[in-house]
Amino acid sequence: MTDRPHSTGRPQRAGRPGDDRSGRPARPARAADLPRQAAYEAIAAVHRDDAYANIVLPSILRDLRLFGRDAAFATELTYGTLRALGTLDAIIAAAAERPVDRIDPPARDALRLGAYQLLHTRVPPHAAVSSTVDLVRSVAPAATGFTNAVMREITTRDVDAWVEQLAPPYDTDPIGHLALAYNHPQWIVRSFQEALGGDLGETTRLLIENNERPAVHLCVRPGRADVIELADEVGGAPGAFSPYAVYLPGGAPGELAALRDGRAHVQDEGSQLVAAALVGAPLDGEDTRWLDLCAGPGGKTGLLGALAVERGAAVTAVEIAEHRARLVSQATHGLPVTVLCADGRSVGAGSDLPEGSFDRVLVDAPCTGLGALRRRPEARWRRQPSDLPPLTRLQRELLGAALRAVRPGGLVAYVTCSPHTVETHVTVTEAARRSGVPVDFVDARPLLPAGMPGLGDGPTVQLWPHRHGTDAMFLAVLRRGE
Repeated sequence: MTDRPHSTGRPQRAGRPGDDRSGRPARPARAADLPRQAAYEAIAAVHRDDAYANIVLPSILRDLRLFGRDAAFATELTYGTLRALGTLDAIIAAAAERPVDRIDPPARDALRLGAYQLLHTRVPPHAAVSSTVDLVRSVAPAATGFTNAVMREITTRDVDAWVEQLAPPYDTDPIGHLALAYNHPQWIVRSFQEALGGDLGETTRLLIENNERPAVHLCVRPGRADVIELADEVGGAPGAFSPYAVYLPGGAPGELAALRDGRAHVQDEGSQLVAAALVGAPLDGEDTRWLDLCAGPGGKTGLLGALAVERGAAVTAVEIAEHRARLVSQATHGLPVTVLCADGRSVGAGSDLPEGSFDRVLVDAPCTGLGALRRRPEARWRRQPSDLPPLTRLQRELLGAALRAVRPGGLVAYVTCSPHTVETHVTVTEAARRSGVPVDFVDARPLLPAGMPGLGDGPTVQLWPHRHGTDAMFLAVLRRGE
């Protein structure tokens, strides 16, 4: 951490921002500021428009013609600032002596970007302060003096000292302390602790891992490419667990020939493992009709389709949103996949999904996404506990529909990218109880590669970033009784 100058100056009162209330500043003249400009525009769009950073940032980088190191710097500033948002806001509020919601949005977002540079990067303090003041001068001119004073106050301590000052003591409030120290809302920290059996040490390791930028994983489509050969081709390495995974060293995966010609697609290794587990589970009788009940945007469907070719099966992929159904069609081009734009809960008479007609069913249910916080930096602050009731109701309904759609003796895999126990164990137990059909749990642990550590006592499996290097995918496999 670079030494920072100390300042005794206190923040001044904020003035009104400039005429541009949208948060879109004029382009700075100096090329050296363009990465910061790109990061600011992405952060402002996330907070102003509820945008997603992974969607808006690439277009901003193209617009500003940023590539290579400049694009990487802008990406780090964007994702890092969004990831650390709650802790940055607490520090800014203390330095400004006012809540962040009383700071005009353009100045507030610029301060967040500046504070991240001061506390989490090697950017020299004078450069972080001056560049933030210059940015505010272009988006909220009246707040320039206020911004300068706040930034200089932040330089008086490093991030550890700020956390020590602002976080509640670990001994009396471990959840509150961990939340501020490791950039997560308290309710999410509490849900992780519960899912990890109350182990605060392991919860801390998970929080730390969630703050690391994850590697990009490719899924090699069986029958279309070889893992070792593709790893050599892209300069990557075979995955630790999935037989289809390749880890990329960096760069933009969209530029790879293997993705353009359909030999592979981008997919977290955990998602590969749970989809492959469904296909690998032993099944008596016919095994040619597979169903993906919540298919969009098509990553798991693509792997199922490639495996279906080898097994002589066909996949029906259901997606309720038209634009996501189109993505599924694109992702499965040339594979034995039929895409239906329909509600997955519509199983039954008069629908395209008759009861008891499928041998294997995947339910990759909509969820809070708490298992993929490494990849969606803004999600941890956007999600709320109030999101859970409608989601868990939908999850139960979809799993109930899957149990109706599968034939007696057939298999259903219920998957969520969330470790929250309400979305995992509670949903599965309740849906099975209410389904109206006999249901048995299949031990999912033998369906994953031998030697995987930390799979628990079964029959369900929870994968973890800090244990397995994957997103926190949950898997339950159920067999419909005769």
